[in-house]
Amino acid sequence: MSDLLERLRGRGWRLTAQRRVVAEVLDGDHVHYTADEVHALATERLPEISRATVYNTLGELVSLGEVIEVSTDGRAKRYDPNAHHAHQHLVCASCGTIRDVHPSGDPLADLPAEERFGFAVSTVEVTYRGLCPACAGA
Repeated sequence: MSDLLERLRGRGWRLTAQRRVVAEVLDGDHVHYTADEVHALATERLPEISRATVYNTLGELVSLGEVIEVSTDGRAKRYDPNAHHAHQHLVCASCGTIRDVHPSGDPLADLPAEERFGFAVSTVEVTYRGLCPACAGA
């Protein structure tokens, strides 16, 4: 069973066939699908699943804190099941591919006290941008 499915069962979330398929599609280390991609992959497993069900299920998973909604540069929102492990994102500026990265160090520590302007900072989101190997021509 996937990490996401395990977490959902632990919460007592009712796993209908549709919800299970959406959770299975989202399983993986570097998964950042759009809702339409989730729907397309889900219909391969369960042809009768509706787009509305996929969107509703993704919304529930985000509300539960089990999936992170990732928005980059006005592109379609993507859904990241790696919600319980601290990480940042590496985004291709050309094709939009997203990868999870785990830089060493504490990004909050890199912000000097005088640059916090009195804020009590609780979280940090860093996005690294560049070109993936396919777009860079490597």
